[in-house]
Amino acid sequence: MGKVYLVGAGPGDPELLTLKAYRLIKEADVILFDALVNKEILKFAKQDCIKIYVGKRESRHTISQEEINELLYRFSKVYEKVVRLKGGDPFVFGRGGEEVLFLREKGIEVEVIPGVTSFLGASASAEIPLTIRGISSSFAVISGHPNRKIDWNVYSKIDTLIVLMGVKRRREIAKKLIEAGRKESEPVAFIENATTTQEKIIFTTLKELASNPPEVNPPAVMVIGDVVRTSKFFNNKNSFETLIKIS
Repeated sequence: MGKVYLVGAGPGDPELLTLKAYRLIKEADVILFDALVNKEILKFAKQDCIKIYVGKRESRHTISQEEINELLYRFSKVYEKVVRLKGGDPFVFGRGGEEVLFLREKGIEVEVIPGVTSFLGASASAEIPLTIRGISSSFAVISGHPNRKIDWNVYSKIDTLIVLMGVKRRREIAKKLIEAGRKESEPVAFIENATTTQEKIIFTTLKELASNPPEVNPPAVMVIGDVVRTSKFFNNKNSFETLIKIS
């Protein structure tokens, strides 16, 4: 019987892998990887490694979560090292907790390898500090997925709000936040494909987002709050601007 490793692949840039994640990817007999994993990272795997795509994007699920759980169990009965490779961190909206509980119930040994989660990687790459003295002493991270019920009033007073998986509902989210009491003038940043060569930063305000949202393509992290103004890329104008960052 083998062991399953839930490995965080980080926000995109292969150089942001942890050393432990890099080692396990190189040693893995089987890798089950998600849609948000940079394909360059898979090149670190050994030649005879079995690589299986099990990505789930909105409305495009190649395989159900129950089937993924079963695959992990079956492979762990045959192979020594099974890596479940997830974008960002396995325990931040990655359903890693569900997989751990399932495998434990089956008696399979599991180890979780943390990764740089997407909201930290994206905000850092855009040079947006989530907390900064005098501007923000709190932040919250929520899912914008339509299947989740959200009490927007809870987030009306949080200094910095980060929304993951919220691109499709960005206009609705902005309206809900304004209704809950957040200022219309608050700046918003969307960081597309964070930390990669395809990274784009789109700046707007809650008011513009609610009335005339800019074009944004997933995957993108949404950051709301006055900390956005501190980014060196912020142009401090009322209209939004799209910035292609050149590293």
